[in-house]
Amino acid sequence: MLEFAGIRQEQLNRISSRNPCNFNRVYGGHTQPTFDNNGSMIFLDLSYNFLSGSIPKEIGTMPYLFILNLGHNNISGNIPQEIGNLKGLGILDLSYNRLEGSIPQSMTGITLLSEINLSNNLLSGMIPETGQLETFPASDFFNNAGLCGVPLPPCGDPAAASSSEHRKSHRKQASLAGSVAMGLLFSLFCIFGVIVAIVETKKRRKKQDSALDVYMDSYSHSSTANTSWKLTGAREALSINLATFEKPLRKLTFADLLEATNGFHNDSLIGSGGFGDVYKAQLKDGSVVAIKKLIHISGQGDREFTAEMETIGKIKHRNLVPLLGYCRVGEERLLVYEYMMYGSLEDVLHGQKKAGIKLNWAARRKIAIGAARGLAFLHHNCIPHIIHRDMKSSNVLLDENLEARVSDFGMARLMNAVDTHLSVSTLAGTPGYVPPEYYQSFRCSTKGDVYSYGVVLLELLTGKRPTDSADFGDNNLVGWVKQHAKLKISDVFDPELMKEDPMLEIELLQHLKVACACLDDRHWRRPTMLQVMAMFKEIQAGSGLDSQSTIATDDRGFNSVEMVDMTIKEVPEGKQ
Repeated sequence: MLEFAGIRQEQLNRISSRNPCNFNRVYGGHTQPTFDNNGSMIFLDLSYNFLSGSIPKEIGTMPYLFILNLGHNNISGNIPQEIGNLKGLGILDLSYNRLEGSIPQSMTGITLLSEINLSNNLLSGMIPETGQLETFPASDFFNNAGLCGVPLPPCGDPAAASSSEHRKSHRKQASLAGSVAMGLLFSLFCIFGVIVAIVETKKRRKKQDSALDVYMDSYSHSSTANTSWKLTGAREALSINLATFEKPLRKLTFADLLEATNGFHNDSLIGSGGFGDVYKAQLKDGSVVAIKKLIHISGQGDREFTAEMETIGKIKHRNLVPLLGYCRVGEERLLVYEYMMYGSLEDVLHGQKKAGIKLNWAARRKIAIGAARGLAFLHHNCIPHIIHRDMKSSNVLLDENLEARVSDFGMARLMNAVDTHLSVSTLAGTPGYVPPEYYQSFRCSTKGDVYSYGVVLLELLTGKRPTDSADFGDNNLVGWVKQHAKLKISDVFDPELMKEDPMLEIELLQHLKVACACLDDRHWRRPTMLQVMAMFKEIQAGSGLDSQSTIATDDRGFNSVEMVDMTIKEVPEGKQ
């Protein structure tokens, strides 16, 4: 696996202007064919750099390559015929380069290809008519002036074009008089229609102008406003209503959200993640909500976006962050969530809020059980079952009672539905939490979520981040804990917990055993989240704790398996 992707614009937009960086992660120069020892590579991402030169033919010597992303560079020359040797290729992105010539016929032999993007190049000729290529949408081939054939318009026939011009010249004089007359009538009709439309438009906008002027004037004079926010077409956008799932929010408009966040000001920004930025918004009635402004979304997935939002909005559980509403404004997509007072578990354990909130073992145990309960609900109580795909401590939020709420469930699925050109890291998890089988098949599963949950449980037990600790050496948190299992396992526990009560060691070891079961390299041997809940209940029963208050089984949720009927669009087996 090799990833040297450059920093994208949406990532740069989230960097605070008050702390500018003087470095970047963009590579330049010529590509060099150094593939001699990479025959087993399955993931190669060199996108968003300044790479130049041609694609080396030696790239065809990597038969196990599944993802090849060279998009957004300055690569020229032809697409080599040898690319057809990549029989296992599933995703290919060569967009936004200067590639020329025709699409190699050899590419029709890549039968596993499920996603391709050759747009914005200088390609020409006919798209090969056999194989997978004709099944992809036209947008995957756009902005190649000389390219034609399915799914683009058919290539022109010179003989037919010449004959057509000859016939047109004979009819031209006969129809000239009639054409002039019809043209005059049509022009008069158009002028009249335009006048009527202008008058009506002015009437509709009259009331909006004064409100818009107030907003634009106040935000344009703010030196710290978030300049990445797009206000194109804002006069109409102010009156756009939210699609909501809660009665108190049904009268909200985009103008209300704009006002509540001070124009999506950086001072309202409370978090950033792989799917977008999150802003704190205080509404006119005094209530506080969190607004997520999505990235990676374009105007192309409106129907899919609406369908996924309607589905996610139906999912209600005390250990999930509920979606309250959503809004489409031009190319922007806004999601409104219930606000969580204490932010994310990552912040409380490792980040800015660590000094202000001390999590004793009772609080950590409650968080571990709550997160497990929420994940179990997604896996077992929803029809069809929902795979989170990015379970991590920053996606476990804490409410005013320090109750764990799993967030961003359904987001990876949404992104997959509306944007087919995301990186695998966005869709399949975060480094440190990704199960080993994902690097081989890129197929997400509930057992992958169980592995990621095991990492979160390790964070609660050790107080350490999953990566980048000086204690780990070349390992990550999982490898470090497994290494200590051969030495003195109690050394992995957070010293703060041991200071609190040395007698906790037995209970901590029991919870560590649950974490290790979740982290088994063999996914089929990992427990389900229902089994994890049963393990916690057994531990608490043995320790004399009140298991009914701590591990409540969702009232009727897990016992009678009360199912939540939803209409989630099924994703093909290979993309889950």
